Amino acid sequence: MLTHHDIFSISNQKQFDKIALKVFRFQYENNRVYREFCELLKVDKQQVKSLQQIPFLPIQFFKSHEVVSNNDPAQEIFTSSGTTGTTNSRHLVTDVSWYEESYRQGFSTFYGNIEDYVVLALLPSYLERKGSSLIYMVEDLIQRTNNADSGFYLHNHDELIEKLTALDKAGQNVILIGVTYALLDLIEKQPFQLNHTIIMETGGMKGKRKEMIREELHEQLCKGFGVSAIHSEYGMTELLSQAYSLGDGIFECPNWMQILVRDTEDALSYVDNGKTGGINVIDLANIHSCSFIATQDLGKKYADNSFEVLGRFDHSDIRGCNLMVL
Repeated sequence: MLTHHDIFSISNQKQFDKIALKVFRFQYENNRVYREFCELLKVDKQQVKSLQQIPFLPIQFFKSHEVVSNNDPAQEIFTSSGTTGTTNSRHLVTDVSWYEESYRQGFSTFYGNIEDYVVLALLPSYLERKGSSLIYMVEDLIQRTNNADSGFYLHNHDELIEKLTALDKAGQNVILIGVTYALLDLIEKQPFQLNHTIIMETGGMKGKRKEMIREELHEQLCKGFGVSAIHSEYGMTELLSQAYSLGDGIFECPNWMQILVRDTEDALSYVDNGKTGGINVIDLANIHSCSFIATQDLGKKYADNSFEVLGRFDHSDIRGCNLMVL
């Protein structure tokens, strides 16, 4: 059985490949849903020798199946936000310590010691429902700052404006993590000129505003907050790891996470670096669920393993997912 140390101490591609293949074999043997999916594709686990040969489970399976690789009871059940009438994804997490180690180490890889920051969270649509993995993570990061100024804000914008202005003026390093529409609401109420604050958007208008292209959105946010770059976090209910962008919409993964970009016409083949396709995520921290997930996001990958998210498939664009009848 692979340990936390095996996964979180990966330091090069050779190690990543070796451990990813071990995780694949473990999940093939222990995850009934994933094994049946592989069998439908006629994939013999002995023949899988590279990342490109590993089958990626369409993310929609989390809406209809319990995707787990053991028989332990769930310690946490994370659910996706969805509009009325849609089925939400359910991610049964049987050992939440994997999630905690993943986001704590991931954060520290990109931002250093959490205690160097005040974390302010403007996540109304997440706070207003149960089962958000993002709220679980941010709540823990807030506690780990050991700073009384860290905290959540719902609709109390005036209080947040006052706090943010005072902290920035005092030279305190701040991370303001917010859902996109709420950050836009904030700068419409009060423009800022911030010198010590990182603005991190978690994406999504949640039906509150019309969707915008990233360049336009980031330009508005940069202007409104008086900062030179907008950071972003790329994570989802079905994963236990996050990628981060420190600006320009270019994301980097922690060492135990990678993406591959599949052909939109043929889900089992891959496109070259710099070409647009569907994002497949390998998240080795997700060992007790499924580490190989075909998302509904479109993106491009670059030679240094960084990537860009360009949007989402609509359902008519998805090819190669006719195995959903499982």
